[in-house]
Amino acid sequence: MDEMTDKELITITIDRYTDLQRVKKANGNHENAELDYLIKITTAKLASLGVNVEDITL
Repeated sequence: MDEMTDKELITITIDRYTDLQRVKKANGNHENAELDYLIKITTAKLASLGVNVEDITL
């Protein structure tokens, strides 16, 4: 089984983060605790990979 490189992992995680951000924006003012939690966890994963999400947050 091939292992994923750090760059591939970062790219996939950024894609997930941006997908979640688009969903959040589409929700408007509707509160969604699960979505907020997923964004928080994905942000923490990106931080652990050395990625600052401030530049990619909607």
